[in-house]
Amino acid sequence: MGKKLIPDEIREKISVIVEKFNQQELKTIDVRYIARFQGRFLYLDRIAYGKKEPVIRMEYFKEIDEWEFAIFKWSTEIYDPDECFFPGSELVDGTVEGAMRAGMKAYPV
Repeated sequence: MGKKLIPDEIREKISVIVEKFNQQELKTIDVRYIARFQGRFLYLDRIAYGKKEPVIRMEYFKEIDEWEFAIFKWSTEIYDPDECFFPGSELVDGTVEGAMRAGMKAYPV
């Protein structure tokens, strides 16, 4: 089985979603999410006050609102898809917006 890549049209939609979230949810603070794509994964890093940090990895499964979520764990420095007990976990709903909200609660700035 080969790599499942995220189609260009989904990447474009994700970029719009992330930018909209930054403009609406983070407009009053010096924080923003940036999306990067690698194979079937979307990484949502956050730039907070000039420092870039990993926060979320999402795995694509053909639907824009059904991603598998993994939070970055600083204790082990890995993305852990099995970690479900963290502040904000209730916001994880398969969407990119839910993931970014969960990331803000898990790692407040």
